[in-house]
Amino acid sequence: MKIKIIGLGKMGLNLVTNLVNHEHEVICFDINEEARNQATQIGAIATSSLEELFQKEKTANSVYWLMLPSGKITEDMIKICRDNLEANDILIDGGNSKFADSIHHYHFLKEKEIHFLDVGTSGGMSGARDGACMMVGGDKVIFDSIEELFKDLCVANGYLYCGEAGSGHYLKMVHNGIEYGMMQAIGEGFNLLHHSRYDYDLEQVARVFNNGSVVRSWLMELTENALRENPTMEGISGQVPSSGEGKWTVEEMLELGQSAPVITQSLLTRYASMDTEKYGEKVIASLRNQFGGHAIPKS
Repeated sequence: MKIKIIGLGKMGLNLVTNLVNHEHEVICFDINEEARNQATQIGAIATSSLEELFQKEKTANSVYWLMLPSGKITEDMIKICRDNLEANDILIDGGNSKFADSIHHYHFLKEKEIHFLDVGTSGGMSGARDGACMMVGGDKVIFDSIEELFKDLCVANGYLYCGEAGSGHYLKMVHNGIEYGMMQAIGEGFNLLHHSRYDYDLEQVARVFNNGSVVRSWLMELTENALRENPTMEGISGQVPSSGEGKWTVEEMLELGQSAPVITQSLLTRYASMDTEKYGEKVIASLRNQFGGHAIPKS
């Protein structure tokens, strides 16, 4: 199958590798020349402009795949694609877009008879390269027409047609909310071990946890890798950015009147980690001094 990829970042380039390894013809573009050169070395055809990408080897029912950051970049690119794609072309958004945006994009493109699939992509860079997990939303008939593509890109049993537009990105949103909570639990547990009365080799702890224990997982395997590379976490600030999916999960929880305290607390912990000013904590320290005469620690 011929696939046109827009976006050759960490996930995009690995996706290109996966496609080429499965003997798909890949035509791709990125504003970064080095990324285009890497794609060419992998075996793809890299174009020097979007215009060239749209025109090169143009066929009926062309398949385009966006692998871009969520938000304005994806929004702007979908508008450009709408102006350049033909009726019955298929546009896939494989990034982490908000599900509500994907519902809008589906209808926006349908006005020009362009088909749209929202694909939540999990498995990280190695998954994109060697076998991902994908969650697909959009029209079933369009999914069926290119299902072989998902069979090639994903591990066995690693893709799911979820339903109508937005359902793929909705499922990925909740997946990432769960991921937030799992990572938070691992971080808290290893922090407790780090400060405990026992001198644990934490790399070996992660290894044994990941062999036969209830908490064995890919995340635990990655924990072992990280501790092997940097046992003391030296040089790491401890700030944990939030890319959006956790926030959207919590917003949806509130919208539905449901409860997800672990996911919510893990999101709030990430927000707290980004606060280097610690103004609120300074206020609390000052209040303790005001009512109880407690000493105020100085920076």
